[in-house]
Amino acid sequence: MAGLIGKKVGMTSIFNEAGKNQACTVIEAGPCVVTQLKTEERDGYSAIQLAYDDKKEKNTSAPLQGHFSKAKTSPKRKLAEFTSFAKAATEGEESGNEFSLGDTVTLNVFTEGEWVDVSGTSKGKGFQGVVKRHGFHGVGGQTHGQHNRLRSPGSIGAASYPARVFKGMKMGGRMGGDKVKVMNLKILKLIPENNLIVVKGAIPGAKGSFVFIEK
Repeated sequence: MAGLIGKKVGMTSIFNEAGKNQACTVIEAGPCVVTQLKTEERDGYSAIQLAYDDKKEKNTSAPLQGHFSKAKTSPKRKLAEFTSFAKAATEGEESGNEFSLGDTVTLNVFTEGEWVDVSGTSKGKGFQGVVKRHGFHGVGGQTHGQHNRLRSPGSIGAASYPARVFKGMKMGGRMGGDKVKVMNLKILKLIPENNLIVVKGAIPGAKGSFVFIEK
């Protein structure tokens, strides 16, 4: 799928044509640099590798420095591959030909009103209990001496048989920090001069975190 790498700026709200206030997320997307071209003959599949966000050369390994020098660009912080990008580029406004090594990809691959998928890493919550992690309601009231069971998971298994806890039981544990994709978000506005995309709704991740926008 065609797309761009970006950063989550934050959430705001705008009014639509009907005067309704809509919650939306602002994403700084691109410009991204084409750093590698995957082909069916050489790699077994066709894709375009994009790079985003400048990085200091002293913090970049020697192999990556050589990789970026082939594209005649400075070291970048984030890399991602997008399949079927060449076909989308020919149909879009960017160019009539496929992208070549070192080209810059901008917001021109998107148009206002179309639907995109945004994926990123959700906020890490640390170790959480079953009420926050799985939406449990707790054991219940404080009758019959249950004064310390308000957020308890309750019974987790039987006794003599099966004499164990089944795998996959919903219990407390680490929450968040997972790759999450939110699908079918509408592009409400494009601001090309600032490389900003405004999409309807919320996307995963904290402010400043990397996200991937696909269409």
